[in-house]
Amino acid sequence: MPNHLGIPVKKTYPASIRTGVRDYILNHTEDHPEAYRTDISQWESLRAACTNATAHSSNIDPFLKYHAQLVFILAKLPSDINLEISYAHAFSPPSSIPVTLRSLSFERAAILFNLAALYAQLAAAEDRSSQDGLKRASTYYQYAAGTLAYLDSSALPKLQFPADIDEIPTDLTEPFVRSLESLMLAQAQECAWQRAVVDHYKNGLIAKLAAGVASLYTASLEAIRSAPSSISGSLPSTWAMHIETKQRHFRAAAQYRKSIDGLEANRYGYELRRLTDAEAEAKKGYSLAKRSSIAPAVVQDIKSLLDIVQKNLARAQRDNDLIYHQDIPASTAIDAVQEVVMVRSNIPQELSDPRTVIGSDGILFEDMLGWGAREAVKIYNDNKQTFMKERVVEVAQELDDEADRILRSLNLPASLEALERPIGLPPSLLKKAEEVRLEQGPEKIEAYLDDVQRLARRTMEVLEEAMDILDNEASEDEAARKEIPMSRTLSHEANRELVAKQQRYRSVLLEAAQSDDTVRQKWEDSEAAIVNLTLDEDELESFIPSSTVSIGGKGSSASSQTQLHARALRGLLESLDEIKQNRHQLVAKAQRLVDVDDIKTSVLVAASKFGRREELTPAMFGDLSDSELAKYDKFIHGLEEGKRKQEGLLEAIKSTNEQFLSSRKVDPVVKDREIVLLNLDMAHAKYREITRNLDEGRKFYNEMMNILTRFKEACRLWCNQRSQEAQSLYRTFGSLSIRDTKPSDQRSGHPVEPGQPSCPRRNTDIPSLSSPEWEADDHLEARSTPTPTRPQKKANLPSLSSAEWETQEAPPAPTPSRPMQKANLPSLSSTEWEPGELAPPRRHIPIPSLGDHSRSGHSAKIPSLSSEEWEVQELPLAPATSTKQEGVRRSPRKQQRR
Repeated sequence: MPNHLGIPVKKTYPASIRTGVRDYILNHTEDHPEAYRTDISQWESLRAACTNATAHSSNIDPFLKYHAQLVFILAKLPSDINLEISYAHAFSPPSSIPVTLRSLSFERAAILFNLAALYAQLAAAEDRSSQDGLKRASTYYQYAAGTLAYLDSSALPKLQFPADIDEIPTDLTEPFVRSLESLMLAQAQECAWQRAVVDHYKNGLIAKLAAGVASLYTASLEAIRSAPSSISGSLPSTWAMHIETKQRHFRAAAQYRKSIDGLEANRYGYELRRLTDAEAEAKKGYSLAKRSSIAPAVVQDIKSLLDIVQKNLARAQRDNDLIYHQDIPASTAIDAVQEVVMVRSNIPQELSDPRTVIGSDGILFEDMLGWGAREAVKIYNDNKQTFMKERVVEVAQELDDEADRILRSLNLPASLEALERPIGLPPSLLKKAEEVRLEQGPEKIEAYLDDVQRLARRTMEVLEEAMDILDNEASEDEAARKEIPMSRTLSHEANRELVAKQQRYRSVLLEAAQSDDTVRQKWEDSEAAIVNLTLDEDELESFIPSSTVSIGGKGSSASSQTQLHARALRGLLESLDEIKQNRHQLVAKAQRLVDVDDIKTSVLVAASKFGRREELTPAMFGDLSDSELAKYDKFIHGLEEGKRKQEGLLEAIKSTNEQFLSSRKVDPVVKDREIVLLNLDMAHAKYREITRNLDEGRKFYNEMMNILTRFKEACRLWCNQRSQEAQSLYRTFGSLSIRDTKPSDQRSGHPVEPGQPSCPRRNTDIPSLSSPEWEADDHLEARSTPTPTRPQKKANLPSLSSAEWETQEAPPAPTPSRPMQKANLPSLSSTEWEPGELAPPRRHIPIPSLGDHSRSGHSAKIPSLSSEEWEVQELPLAPATSTKQEGVRRSPRKQQRR
């Protein structure tokens, strides 16, 4: 049996790559999925080649190629493309539920883990009784450690788990991976130590190599023990015992080899101290090994070392007592054995430079714009629209509204037009009335109000439908809990995040409904005045009172001073109109620039400056986006300049209007005309305000409809996942129920397997379903229980093929001489009667890893670890030619962590 530990691969399950990738390309890119049909097929083939791979060196290349393509794929696609990837924990039992994530980073991390496991299994399968076998095993172990180091530094920082995940894959966490890396290095160093022993290196060097082995096993053990219990507990319970036994074995071996140095230097007290310390370590290791269920080869190794150490300790103690009489120094008075580590985490070149393994196959999705660049373009367009809306359009509208508000407070231009045009319609009013009449203002507002009401009702219905989905799932969960025991989270706790979102959406919709009521009230208050603006010119002129007073006209009674102020006021109003017109032209020009502005070409140029395999993120294009947005600053400056001019004009208008009002002669008819003109002007302003509010409302509800539709779909997917979990629990519980209720299980006294749901068992007189007694007769004798005090009873049941099962009435209750007992059988329509469900009780069967093979028998030229030749033979000097490790060069590990 091998004395090294191998890493099992993570079992995976089929993934709908074709569907997930096609849907993403169709919905999130400008490309068509058919353009990448070959790429998708190749992706599926690469993944299939890495599934269920055996421990053979020919399987390394498929893993390296698939990982290389995943690196380039992640530069083109985001990690979450709604493609579910499932992997079981590396050390989980076969029946465990896998972890499923919508993450391509999860796929990449799992592939790297399985590649490291493949290297480890190849190393464990090597025949370490030969020099070549030791060399290959050490190389494979170093590649395994390097792959784990690359996984830790490159893949794990990009692997993010959702907040609502029930169970994270603990074998893809930093403490877990680092402990395995140290373990692989320790076993590689052990191979180097074994080669030194075989090549008869000096005792001092062998001691240093043994100390290096012990330090690496210590690092692995400390990583396991310092990890959270959820992580350390996911390893097999014997691993920590195995590693600690190895740690103490090589501490003792190092001290033993150093004691030989003391003996050769005639330092007998020094030798005794080393032997005493070696015995203490070996005893602790052997005691630990005997108490645990680690490999017998490991127990035998440390037992053999302990025997050798004790034999030499007795000899050294006897010689020192009788001959040398040297003092024995304290352990703290002697130097610690120096550690020499000959191995390192060797990252395969194909991992650090994925392009070297792609070859003629080409990069998948090479012509696709990377998701980071694509998102950068999308973010820029969103920022551009937001900038246009908030910094240009809304600012211009606020300036217009401020000017109109001040003019209405001054009763302008109505008071001026009432004097300038004593009869007829002012030109400004004619223009406003024509606008409302051409747009069919009242009908337009009514139609908009109906649209907003319909959209509001529909959005609330979608939200209610989403909640109905959650309510139905909660009802199903409650019903399921009444039938079978469940340990999963209650629905009202599991869907807490979805319910919180629903509450936020509902509050937003309720606020929007209040705004809708406010807009409707505005329409009801202003409807009559807005309808008046739809009158034709003759009707509108007859609606407005006329006067005989005009400025400078015949029959005018207005003073010359009033005329001067009126002309000045008219000039200021015209200047204000010119500022508004320039502002509208500025906004229109900005909108035209927004419509034609496209930075895709600039983003492509910037993306080409990065490495092709580098995963581009939108943040990398932040400077480019800022520089492109700077072209809109001129519009901001134009609005600010117009604002300053408008503020000065409004102050002048206020002052001139005061002079105009104080100088004019007030005529009741003129006053009435002025009031009507002012009301019509305010009606036009209300019309513009109401239509603008309704446009915003329709846009808001359309956006909310999209958001709530996605929310409803998220609720549906969540409920489907919960339903699948419940069905899985039903199936598991059903099969366990049949096995648990067999009388043979109850009577044999076998313990229930841990982890199986406990079910109340009832005594029954029905034989086992697999018993031949069911076929012997229509009236079968029940199997007797081993309890001697209980007489045998017959099961009063018809044959399974009898029609009585369908037609007969329930038999009368038995006499009350003893309590009635029920047969714990499923209904005849249950699928549990099928033979496929009647599986024997599960037992814990250790599943060997792909590379677990017993070591071949040792050749004659290399002694076994239990042989005394390892420790006591005279060793010559090291050969003149140095042993050179293959492939020890390693890329520096990245220190930065996310």
